[in-house]
Amino acid sequence: MNKSELVDAIAAGADISKAAAGKALDAAIDTITAAVAKGDQVTLVGFGSFKASSRAARTGKNPKTGAEIKIEATTVPKFSAGAAFKAAVAKKKK
Repeated sequence: MNKSELVDAIAAGADISKAAAGKALDAAIDTITAAVAKGDQVTLVGFGSFKASSRAARTGKNPKTGAEIKIEATTVPKFSAGAAFKAAVAKKKK
């Protein structure tokens, strides 16, 4: 499912226009992004949590040359699925 298909599904499920659904989806994504970038955790009970996670500096290998390279420390976004989301996905696969 891509973004336009998600907007269509939201519009149908909430009985609103596609334009309103698109604006709502964009606002939700922007809000989650801004909060996580600021260092906050966003928790949607039953769905999951979005948070920023620190990744330590480490040494890696260039796959082409085999030479060691230094990979700097960074902060990356992380998503942890909630129990209800995990259960829904597990039931679909069986």
